[in-house]
Amino acid sequence: MSYQNADFIIHIDEVLSTNQIHAIENIIGRDIGVHSVCVNDQHRHLMLVDYDPREISSKTILNNVVRQGVHAQLIGGI
Repeated sequence: MSYQNADFIIHIDEVLSTNQIHAIENIIGRDIGVHSVCVNDQHRHLMLVDYDPREISSKTILNNVVRQGVHAQLIGGI
């Protein structure tokens, strides 16, 4: 099955521990249509999400991050 590739960055306002970051990555990574989630080790407030916009929207992904108790904004995405 092929997918349409899109990506965007989520800016997380809070300073999170490594465990908190990995927990959010794991939760978001389980969403249908999300292909990968990673946080930049040097800029730990930036999360890159690769996803298929035909299956899930960037807004839904952002809302799932916010549900984890952090303040976050979408940078790019469709």
